[in-house]
Amino acid sequence: MITTREGGVSAPPYDSFNLGGRVGDDPAAVAANQRRLAEGIGLPSDRLVWMEQIHGRTATVVDGPRPEAVEATDALVTAEPGLALVVLTADCVPALLADPEAGVVAAVHAGRVGARVGVLVSALKAMREAGARLDRVEALLGPAACGECYEVPREMQADVEEHLPGSACRTRRGTTGLDLRAGMWEQLAQAGIARIGVDPRCTIESPELFSHRRDGGRTGRLGSVIWIDPEGDE
Repeated sequence: MITTREGGVSAPPYDSFNLGGRVGDDPAAVAANQRRLAEGIGLPSDRLVWMEQIHGRTATVVDGPRPEAVEATDALVTAEPGLALVVLTADCVPALLADPEAGVVAAVHAGRVGARVGVLVSALKAMREAGARLDRVEALLGPAACGECYEVPREMQADVEEHLPGSACRTRRGTTGLDLRAGMWEQLAQAGIARIGVDPRCTIESPELFSHRRDGGRTGRLGSVIWIDPEGDE
């Protein structure tokens, strides 16, 4: 599931369903929103696992609740039923992955740097080591800054394209841009993932979503969540 900015208790500019605890919001409001998220998906709050996202490529396997956010990681993998993995974004790409037959799921945070250095590849490797088969994995690339809005310098575009082929594009203004979801789609397909879905919403263009770029850096974070229920369905 993927949240929007509606339905929480945070005050502007984090209004209202901000789930990020390191963006300047009132900690009590963030905690209340995180409890609402747990209630909304029918799990105890301590069954949600969070990440200390650092724009890297580390993938961490978790097999139980964590009292604090998992340190210095940008992908979580689990085969534990009833353990919800949460990725926070506000323009970066959230990727949710699952092998329903093996009961292995992953949540991935892929910004420009993380996507470039292969965080998605790391997550797939960790899933495979946990028992998943790539030909059974299903993927969803969530809301993110779209290529028509994500303008970058030419040198940066060329560098990312070299490491993440398919990501280079032109913006709506005709300038050099990046479409990270397009590059990640290509990367997933090359890895043998046949079932790839893309949420078409652009965080910059959609007012119901948080956007770091659009909102001048002071904004909340969306949550993209994946879990295996006790019956075996993700």
